[in-house]
Amino acid sequence: MSFTGLPPEAVPALMTGAITPHPIVEGRAEAYLPSPCIQNHAANLAFLPDGTLTCVWFGGTMEGMGDISIYMSRLTLGSERWSEPEKLSDDPEKSEQNPLIFNAPDGKVWLLYTSQTSGNQDGSVVKCRISSDGGQTFGPVQILCDSPGTFVRQQIVVNGRGDWLLPVFRCVGLNGQRWSGDADTAAVLMSRDSGASWRMRDIPDSLGAVHMNILPLGGDEMIAFYRNRFAENILSSRSSDGGETWSAPEAADLPNNNSSIQAEILNDGAIAMVYNHSNAAMSDARRQSLYDEIEGGEAEETAVVAGNRRKAVWGVPRAPLSLAISRDGGKSFPHRVDLDTGDGLCLSNNSKDSLNREFSYPSIVQGGDGTVHIAYTYYRRAIKYISLAPQFLP
Repeated sequence: MSFTGLPPEAVPALMTGAITPHPIVEGRAEAYLPSPCIQNHAANLAFLPDGTLTCVWFGGTMEGMGDISIYMSRLTLGSERWSEPEKLSDDPEKSEQNPLIFNAPDGKVWLLYTSQTSGNQDGSVVKCRISSDGGQTFGPVQILCDSPGTFVRQQIVVNGRGDWLLPVFRCVGLNGQRWSGDADTAAVLMSRDSGASWRMRDIPDSLGAVHMNILPLGGDEMIAFYRNRFAENILSSRSSDGGETWSAPEAADLPNNNSSIQAEILNDGAIAMVYNHSNAAMSDARRQSLYDEIEGGEAEETAVVAGNRRKAVWGVPRAPLSLAISRDGGKSFPHRVDLDTGDGLCLSNNSKDSLNREFSYPSIVQGGDGTVHIAYTYYRRAIKYISLAPQFLP
């Protein structure tokens, strides 16, 4: 079963946070989170220690602009409405993006996000704020990683020895050109002292593999899934030593359009993946770069490109938004349902003029009662939330 997207002009009036049952599909409910921003993107879901479900994302006028900040909305236990969002970052000189919430073993709650100038992802650093009251309030801004070009998107995982594994990707600029994603690679920041210090460990042969999403499979076994800059397939790699070392990423069973993915291990041990079932072979839609609208028409590709370096692929439609299930530890994903369908147009990041119709950057968590919670970008105008009863899963 699939669901067709709304006309863009209908979305703002729906951004009340109220959760309503789907008019046709039993076991599905949805909401559009409230926000004061024209653009809202890159949602991440997490439960707080008291059971409150949180959603963090970035909002402002357009990705890369100095008014892009981090926001959080909450869904308390028993509530049918997401709260008005709280603004959790406010550096007027930086575009602050890709937030995530981490519940540390000691009970503290961490907010992590990236901070960059304009579209220069190769200059990004990772910032954090730490809560000592279960996520009710957050402390001062700190720099977690100041290695330029470090980006986050996915959750911290704690291995059996208590080491913290923060998957990152490294945005690399080449030959004096603007960052374009062509040379990005994956790495893990590892902390053995509960986040006091971090050591970078690169993933071998990971050119084009970003948004590393680590899932523990039991014991020291782990699997990771990646977004693919070259818009071919989702990539995957494995570790058998608790995340100390990883195999090189290889093509997985699902397509990827150079847009974010997220996977979760369900209560029954299956792996649920939310992603766009789309790749470059399915469409010839292309754009120059992620930030081509804010780069002021300045000359691109002014330096000589050596060899036959591959170019990152941008502009492949970000639709449909799909949910796939693996019951063999991530080797295959034969069970799939489309959650939102439409043309997925993403040749522009312009939300003000409703020029974008993507469904993207999904996040997924499962509650103790089996309900699956998903949030994602809807036309870069809103964060859409859906809940699925366990019987809905394919």
